Amino acid sequence: MVTKQSDWMPAKGQVEPLQVVEPPDEFGTLTSEEYSVQTMPKVANTSGLAATFVIIIFFLTNVPSAIGAGAGTFTFWVIGAITFFIPCVIATAQLGHMFPHEGSLYNWTHRAFGGYMSFFVAFCAWFPCVLLMIVAADVIVGYLQGLNPRWLVLPWQQGLVLMAVIVFSGVLAVQRTAMILKLVKVVLVFAFVAVFLVGLAGVIWLASGHRVDKTFVTNTPAAWGFAWNPSGYYTLALFAFIAQSFLGIEVPLNMAGEMTSHKVVTRHLLWGALLVLVGYFITSFGVLVVTGTTQTGIAFALVTTVKTALGPAAGYVVAILVLANFVVTPAIYSYSYARLLLVGGIDQRLPVRVAKLNKNRVPATAIIFQTIVAMALAAILFIAVPSLTSTANAATLNTIVYNVVISASTLVWAISTAFLFIDLVKFYVQDRRVFRRLLIFPMPVLWISIVLGTASCVVSIIGALVYSLIPNLLDNSKWWYIVGGITLACIIVAAIGSMFANSEASWQTLREEN
Repeated sequence: MVTKQSDWMPAKGQVEPLQVVEPPDEFGTLTSEEYSVQTMPKVANTSGLAATFVIIIFFLTNVPSAIGAGAGTFTFWVIGAITFFIPCVIATAQLGHMFPHEGSLYNWTHRAFGGYMSFFVAFCAWFPCVLLMIVAADVIVGYLQGLNPRWLVLPWQQGLVLMAVIVFSGVLAVQRTAMILKLVKVVLVFAFVAVFLVGLAGVIWLASGHRVDKTFVTNTPAAWGFAWNPSGYYTLALFAFIAQSFLGIEVPLNMAGEMTSHKVVTRHLLWGALLVLVGYFITSFGVLVVTGTTQTGIAFALVTTVKTALGPAAGYVVAILVLANFVVTPAIYSYSYARLLLVGGIDQRLPVRVAKLNKNRVPATAIIFQTIVAMALAAILFIAVPSLTSTANAATLNTIVYNVVISASTLVWAISTAFLFIDLVKFYVQDRRVFRRLLIFPMPVLWISIVLGTASCVVSIIGALVYSLIPNLLDNSKWWYIVGGITLACIIVAAIGSMFANSEASWQTLREEN
């Protein structure tokens, strides 16, 4: 049993947990299912979770790294949406409907395969949080450099700014969940004002009679067929990046125990998915029409696009909107992913103290832990590593770190995402009659989603590991062992850490029994 039950006891007048009819499972329910609904305030409504969904998945700065295919970029977005994003949304909706519990994928995998696999999958789902907090903070560094190349010219200066942003995100994430969800909605508005301006820049550019990059308007293999030639390495590299741009579908449901109603599961996924697709398509259109592929991989391309078509003032507005977005984004990752550590602590897969709640009823200890880990990794990447290398150009280092970290996160994130489909298959085999009774999609739709989604996860893992997104800076021979090495090192550290964590949790249980 948990040592400090008061940390999870419901406040006076607390809303009762959702009553859900669930299929039987051979591994039993988790302690976290009961504690989370009794303790966490019911503030996660459709708009709040939809906004969280969009901010987690829709990285504005992903677009410049995806436009290298020219007009073929839209082919990638469409194929990625059909083979990966939509299947993931369908699988998440079905699992969330069946098991609307705190921890989402951790809970679902426990019910399907038990404790060992659920802990492994939870780590693979949690690990990208730390990396993406760094990536989001790194966007701020890149934009400050874009505004003034004389700023942050040394890697250690970048590292200090990154750590400052990460600390701020930790302070923000431990505030009341209701307040954070309101802030997320404001940041979402900022993001889509920027999307609107980038799209408007494309429309104005065309209306003004300007010619666009030839790879965008011609119907030749160099345009629409670019990168889909099986002999070209860019095919898998860019597909892996597109898949990464759609990862994180299940993350808002880490807060499922805090939902205001069961209907929030499907509603937030529907509206969130639509906004993500609209955001990526409009932004890609604007950048490609105005700048073509000349800005590939440059996060500041969004500002360059708007400045070119609408003038400097509009460009600076976009810069401010993007900066405001990515100042808050690390906090959104932090409070969403901290729920995985929360449930791990409650269920004694991790030391109980990691699940301790603060006065705002949020898992502050878990958030502080994530913040410290992210700061340490930022210090290694931007202070320790540059001191041992010859990378003197700060902007080059910024680009390398951004793309390497994004790809490393793709590797482990895709592994955990594959369990959306693996869990569904297990539940179907486990009890077909009950499974069919709880369906919200026809079985053919689920089977198509399972096949496409699983295959896409495998392809994205191969692409992210083998092929460089920035071959002009890191060729394939260096890329695979840098990306793979970072991922492997983190997994080894996590494996060793989890042994100590589980040992301490077991010791606590033994002490209570005695």
